Amino acid sequence: MKKRFAGLVLLASVALVGCGSSNDKNEPIVISGKQFTEQYILPQILGQYVEAKTDYDVEYNEGLGEVAILTPAIEKGDIDIYVEYTGTGLQSVLEEDLKQGESSESVLERVREGYEEKFDVTWLEPLGFENTYTLAYSKDKPYKAETYSELVEASKSEDIVFGAPHAFYERPGDGYEAMVKEYPFEFSEKESLDPNVMYEAVKQGDVDVITAFTTDGRIERFDLEITKDDKGFFPKYDAAPLVRQETLETYPELEDVLNELAGKISLEDMQKMNARVDIDQEKPEDVARDFLIEKGLIEE
Repeated sequence: MKKRFAGLVLLASVALVGCGSSNDKNEPIVISGKQFTEQYILPQILGQYVEAKTDYDVEYNEGLGEVAILTPAIEKGDIDIYVEYTGTGLQSVLEEDLKQGESSESVLERVREGYEEKFDVTWLEPLGFENTYTLAYSKDKPYKAETYSELVEASKSEDIVFGAPHAFYERPGDGYEAMVKEYPFEFSEKESLDPNVMYEAVKQGDVDVITAFTTDGRIERFDLEITKDDKGFFPKYDAAPLVRQETLETYPELEDVLNELAGKISLEDMQKMNARVDIDQEKPEDVARDFLIEKGLIEE
């Protein structure tokens, strides 16, 4: 009787281990992203390319959340892939300091090593563009600042309302508190805005300055002035796919296929794609497919 009971326990344990496996070749590869336009387009580019080049199935978990949600999700295996930015990984996740004048290659090497050790997640090759911050404002403002430092001086004499996504106020290392230590802005007010509406807010004058993303097509379409981070406060933000190492082991073709996209998306490409979704109201999946076809990466 005891032996039979022990055998049942063993079988149950084996069954539980099998159920707890986070990757199975019969399961789809889950691709996710953040809650702004670019991060709805990029999963579609990755996923559609993988489906075109392999027999793997892909599932999209769109707009899951910010880095504080995506990091534990990919670590636990709730998702398999998402696109992150190297500077965000370095400072907001690994909480490491940026070295003065550090190169893109150095930042990538550090985040790759840190993520593999801490999360069992690796960084593949960058996609070809950097999405960094620029402080943007409408051209009808009385101040004409070309750099962050000049905008600091303007904030001391002008009534300037600052707007940024909620996550920017909470980010360690490269968020609001760290920025105002480097650049002592004297904004009259601070507003927390959805990243998808903050461009309209600055265009309409609801706020005066926003933390715009350099890949956003609305900068050009809305004719906004942008400023230069003249002290080099922000790190490099090269976009690259993050993938669970267990996923790469389960799907052996995946790494090589995704790395075929390395260097294929330019800053101008990303700006145009973002504008098509944000302004022309096209669907991210259609914009992604058009991009892949136009670049000759998949067939029509």
